[in-house]
Amino acid sequence: IDMDTLDCIVDGECQCAASDVFDLLGRKYALDVVCVVANHQTARFGEISDHLPDASSTTVSRRLDELVDAGLLDRERYDEIPPRVEYGLTGEGWELAGALEPLARWVTERQVA
Repeated sequence: IDMDTLDCIVDGECQCAASDVFDLLGRKYALDVVCVVANHQTARFGEISDHLPDASSTTVSRRLDELVDAGLLDRERYDEIPPRVEYGLTGEGWELAGALEPLARWVTERQVA
């Protein structure tokens, strides 16, 4: 996508700033959760939390719920004892993960340099 061809202002509002998706993805650890789940295909809460040691369990739980509500993650609860819950990306979640690949690569290259 050529950023020059995107129209930022629609009906007097900046679409980037007004977007619920940008709001969600701008929240702390939201993109991290998407990346973790994408790298593991499916992940349980503990696995996700282990990748985000500075995040509280409340914050991780909230981000997971928000990403599920936004249709980016699926939550699968298995009828087992103890209960097992796994998170996976939806089709839209995989699209987002693909869009994040260049950004993740850019971040990694900057850290190595």
